[in-house]
Amino acid sequence: VQLQASGGGLVQDGGSLRLSCAASGQMFSRYVMAWFRQAPGKEREFVGGISRGGTTTYADSVKGRFTISRDNDKKMVYLQMNSLKPEDTAVYYCAVDWATQSTMPGSTIDQYDYWGQGTQVTVSS
Repeated sequence: VQLQASGGGLVQDGGSLRLSCAASGQMFSRYVMAWFRQAPGKEREFVGGISRGGTTTYADSVKGRFTISRDNDKKMVYLQMNSLKPEDTAVYYCAVDWATQSTMPGSTIDQYDYWGQGTQVTVSS
């Protein structure tokens, strides 16, 4: 499985961005997908995830502002980010739970086996 994240950039406080994650491999629809982020000097943290059937879960810090969706036919996962804040500045990674094939996205890094290369999001104040 290979993941390719894109869509990052520089945006002003209150702005929006949409990140995309393209996946390779078969049976994409079977897998739980997630987004994580890592700010300089901080640990990688869970942003949100989406189940095979489209059920989503989010970190409290982004709930109500970020939305995850997936298009199984295109093997894509998206992260729509609205009302961005400077504290959202980080490298954003998409990840897939391939080995354990859990039914729901969890917030722990260990659940995910393959990771994209990351895309930088910078929110200016």
